[in-house]
Amino acid sequence: MSAMSDTGTHFRTETDSDNIVWLHFDKAGSGTNTFSTEALHELDQQLQSIAARCPRGLVFLSDKPNGFIAGADIESFTRIETEAQALDFLQLGQSVFNRLATFTVPTVALIHGFCLGGGTELALACRYRVARDDPGTRLGLPEVRLGIHPGWGGSARLTPLVGGLKAMDLMLTGRTLAGRQAKRIGLVDRVVPERHLRTAARRLILEAPAAARPGLIDRLSNSSIARPLLAEVMRRQVAKRAPRAHYPAPYALIDIWRNHANDTGAMLEAEAQSVARLINDPTARNLIHVFFLQEQLKGLGRDSDYKPKFVHVVGAGTMGGDIASWCALRGFQVSLQDQAPERIAPAMQRAHALFKRKLKKPREIQAAMDRLLPDHKGIGVARADIVIEAIFEDAEVKRGLYRELEPRMKNDAILATNTSSIPLEELAESLSRPGQLVGLHFFNPVAKMQLVEVVNGASTAAEVSARALAFTRQIDRLPLPVTSTPGFMVNRILMPYLMEAVTLESEGVAANLIDQAATDFGMPMGPVELADTVGLDICLHVAQVLASHFNAKIPERLQQLVADGRLGRKSGRGFYEYRKGKAVKPKISGSDAQLEEISDRLMLRLLNEAVSCVREQVVGSDDLLDAGMIFGTGFAPFRGGPMHYIRSTGPAALQARLQQFTSRYGERYTADPGWESLFNAQGD
Repeated sequence: MSAMSDTGTHFRTETDSDNIVWLHFDKAGSGTNTFSTEALHELDQQLQSIAARCPRGLVFLSDKPNGFIAGADIESFTRIETEAQALDFLQLGQSVFNRLATFTVPTVALIHGFCLGGGTELALACRYRVARDDPGTRLGLPEVRLGIHPGWGGSARLTPLVGGLKAMDLMLTGRTLAGRQAKRIGLVDRVVPERHLRTAARRLILEAPAAARPGLIDRLSNSSIARPLLAEVMRRQVAKRAPRAHYPAPYALIDIWRNHANDTGAMLEAEAQSVARLINDPTARNLIHVFFLQEQLKGLGRDSDYKPKFVHVVGAGTMGGDIASWCALRGFQVSLQDQAPERIAPAMQRAHALFKRKLKKPREIQAAMDRLLPDHKGIGVARADIVIEAIFEDAEVKRGLYRELEPRMKNDAILATNTSSIPLEELAESLSRPGQLVGLHFFNPVAKMQLVEVVNGASTAAEVSARALAFTRQIDRLPLPVTSTPGFMVNRILMPYLMEAVTLESEGVAANLIDQAATDFGMPMGPVELADTVGLDICLHVAQVLASHFNAKIPERLQQLVADGRLGRKSGRGFYEYRKGKAVKPKISGSDAQLEEISDRLMLRLLNEAVSCVREQVVGSDDLLDAGMIFGTGFAPFRGGPMHYIRSTGPAALQARLQQFTSRYGERYTADPGWESLFNAQGD
């Protein structure tokens, strides 16, 4: 390589003996490459300078070890106040990428790690793309998760490259692809190991093969005849998971593709104008808020140097077995204990299915299975850095187990309980080292639910809590620190909502109307079906624990269903009957006024309990509560979380509605004292 030249704040170039320019992106003051206005302007200047040198070719690469480019600087979105400001930012990005796309010499994006959003859009503006062959390399256009869609040429360039169906599926779902998957659909041209990356890029420049073209069927999917038909199918598919009223972005993207896919210039213009409108929409604002909530949780435990290697799980039921398999999937050595080998076998079978689904390659699947050891005698306890107890919810039985485990554990080992509702103080009574006890409350299904409540008891040592946060991040889960109060945070907030659904049903309101009111609000599943899915016996047990502490009333209907053996989905009957695992729901419709009343009754119980948790400092902040409810229950993301929803709707209006319901339905709607501080903070 020759000497460096044109070194700027964020970019530098080097030119090799073949007159190939290597353009390095290394954003100053950041561990991750993202595009700010400043970075885009500097990139534009670099591209103009490079073009003037008439090189043999250009290779764009990242100097950040963690990845290529994460996309636009999301923080800059929060400073956009008008549609005109948004349009300026979008048109700037488009003009820079268009300059790159019109280079007459070959251009290559050399991709490692994450290549997302604007990073993929820049890569699409290059003639060729080379990706590193490893699980950490991921490409995608996930903008729909922020309430927008690609706006720097992503849809205009991806749809002709791989075909309308594949491109739209990638953008509408927001999913990411590993290098080999991206190669299969035509998104990248080469997938090579780290040591061959530069060689592959150089060869593409020197040989300049014809740019890849999609197959005939993929090309036909972009035709003017096919697009209207496919667009309608896409709308129906999107509507199953994202109603237009709540999530406008995917529908806007479908319309852009349907109307403009045969005209790149028109599609670029439509992209920018559409995103400029969407970015100030409440949905986008709230989803961007959710993005930062997720980043906040990801940051917890980041500073710890704790590096556990061996995990021992006691209890091979659904939760314990799935916790063990997830830890093994994430690279830990895991031993799984239960009373007999035959009790562990089903968990091992589920683990193998998980590894096949996640890892694909036989060698990696076998390696994961080798990390998960059935251990009915509990031999692994003695060498475990973390022992996770995941047996059934009985405080006395748990205490008895702890008396057996503690003498066999290493002195510095953590004892973590997966209890969903029992305060740690009740469990620590049997321990000589209560400071080692912490809660790690996973949610079912473990492989899908991102949240883990890290429960701190009165005796939990600060270092143990910090290590629990770090471990949760190491298994790629989001830790939420909560205090050890009955039900902790998520179940405590969720339970009044579920109990109100049971009360409504016992009053004669059809179960499917109750569920419809909740899903219309934006919940991923209605409370009646959710209760059936969790198991009515489990709901009853948690409700009993909470009722004993909060003097709450449990609906007789729930107790009767459990007594009759109608436990929900797992028994084939609960509130609903189940056929092939799916609820049979009668077709009953309700008026808008009825659905609104049901929705208010459900959500106000939930919101009132959320306010109570903040007031009692069960969780450290409004934002942490919002994050916990979104990632632990799926609370309508487009509303930004319960506390965010209260602030945006107006505490005074919601408190007034609570007062109406208190008069109408009783003291369970009495506004928590915490509403007054919200009311005063808003100046209402």
